[in-house]
Amino acid sequence: MLLEGLHLPLTTPFYSDGHLNLRKLEHNVASYSKTPVAGVAVLSRHGEPTMLSDEETRQVLKAAIEAAADEKVMLAGVSRDSVLETMALADHAAALSYDAALVGAPSFLRAGLSAKQRRELLTYFQAVADRSAIPLVLDSTSIPVEMITELASHPRIIGLIDSNTTSERIAKLKQGTGSVKHEVTATSIFAAVTGRMLARQEAATMLSADMLVGDGTAVAVSAPALKTVKTRTKVVGFQILAGSTGTMLDALLAGAVGAMPAFAACAPQACYEVFAAWKDGDRGLAEEKQERLRAAAKYLEEEVGIAAIKYGCDLNGYFGGTPRLPLLPPSGEDRTQIESLLQGLRN
Repeated sequence: MLLEGLHLPLTTPFYSDGHLNLRKLEHNVASYSKTPVAGVAVLSRHGEPTMLSDEETRQVLKAAIEAAADEKVMLAGVSRDSVLETMALADHAAALSYDAALVGAPSFLRAGLSAKQRRELLTYFQAVADRSAIPLVLDSTSIPVEMITELASHPRIIGLIDSNTTSERIAKLKQGTGSVKHEVTATSIFAAVTGRMLARQEAATMLSADMLVGDGTAVAVSAPALKTVKTRTKVVGFQILAGSTGTMLDALLAGAVGAMPAFAACAPQACYEVFAAWKDGDRGLAEEKQERLRAAAKYLEEEVGIAAIKYGCDLNGYFGGTPRLPLLPPSGEDRTQIESLLQGLRN
C-alpha cells in the first residue's frame, strides 16, 4: 500500500454523557473525504483508543470505513497488549476492507526496556505481522532504530509513523532499511489505489440478471458504468510518516514520504499545504506554510493535547466535542488561546 501524502488521525466523538457518537464520526469522515488528504487513520493513538471497549472499537472501525471515500487509504488502529487480541481486531479490520493496520507497542513495553523486554516487543510485532491479512504500519515513538530496521525486513510491515522524526533518526532509518523494497499498486498519477477502489471496479464489470414478469426469462443487464481506474505498479521502500506537525517539513526533507500529525484533524488543509509545497519542490513556500503552523500546533498538540485538537475541530467545521473522562475539556483560558492561534488557519 502506498502511504505517500498527508494522513489524518481521526478523533473519536462522544456525546456529552460520554457515550460513543457514531453519527458525528460518520459526518467527520465524510467531510474529511472531501479534503486533499491521502488517507484517514481510525483509532490511532490520537483517537482515544484505550478509552473504548472492544465492541465500541469494532463499531468505530465499521462506521468510519463505510463513510469514507473509496480513494482514501484507510488505516485501522488495532493495538492491544496481547498478540491474540490485536490479531482479532486486525482480522476485523481486514474483513471491513481496511488497507493497513496501525500497531503500536503494548502499554507495558514502551520505555526503559530491558534486553528481555526488547525481545518481547520484537516478538509482539513479528507475531502480529506473521498472521495479519493486511499490511502493518508501526505507530510508536518508543521503538529503537535497530529494532525498526529489523522489523522493516518483514514483508508485511510497510511503514512507520513516528513523532520522533529528527533528521538524524530518519537518516539512520533510511540507511538501515535501504534494501527494503515493496511493489505497490498506484494510479496513473502515482496516487494510492485502495482495495475498495479495485472492488468497486470489479463489481461494475459484473452482469446482473433480472427476471421478466410473465415467462420467467432471465435477461442480462449491465451494471452502471463507473470510471475505470488505470493502475500501474511502483516500487517503494520502507515508508516513514512524520507524526509531529512541528517537524513535518524537516522529516519530509530528510526522507519521509508523508505525515500524520494530530493537528491535521482540525486543520487538514493547512497541513496539506506544507506537503504540497514540498512535493512541488518549493522549499521557500513549504517553510512559510510550516512556520504558520508551528505555534498553534505546539500549543494544541504538546501543551494541551487531544482535548485541544477536538476543540479546534469544533472551530473548523468538524465535530470535536469533549474527550472521554478522565480526560478533561480545555479550560476557558485554553479555549481563548486556541481560538487566537487558529484565527488564520480555518479550513
